[in-house]
Amino acid sequence: QVQLVESGGGLVQAGVSLRLSCAASGRTFICYAMGWFRQAPGKERDFVGAISWNGGSTYYADSVKGRFTISRDNAKNKVYLQMNILKPEDTAVYYCAAEYDTGRIAYYDERRYTYWGQGTQVTVSS
Repeated sequence: QVQLVESGGGLVQAGVSLRLSCAASGRTFICYAMGWFRQAPGKERDFVGAISWNGGSTYYADSVKGRFTISRDNAKNKVYLQMNILKPEDTAVYYCAAEYDTGRIAYYDERRYTYWGQGTQVTVSS
């Protein structure tokens, strides 16, 4: 069982940076791939990025590639989403998710993740 708690969201202006954190419970955090997803008002939840259990592989949606960076600290049971050059279209509730990493999961597919956080709101004003 893994419990996830996101933090770091807020209201910011376009062009600035923000870092989201996701704290995970459980001693087996190192075994889990971690994903970030977001859901804007009236839209479906979309893949943002993911990181493999050891941080050796990262994956990003085209819309955030080059601006967002995912990292993890397995000693602290945390995963981070560094968001740079924020745009109004990045406004959404951001969720972290965890799934046992077999090395073969589809990291971009929200249906593959078992555990989810409650989300943190990010609002980017123009």
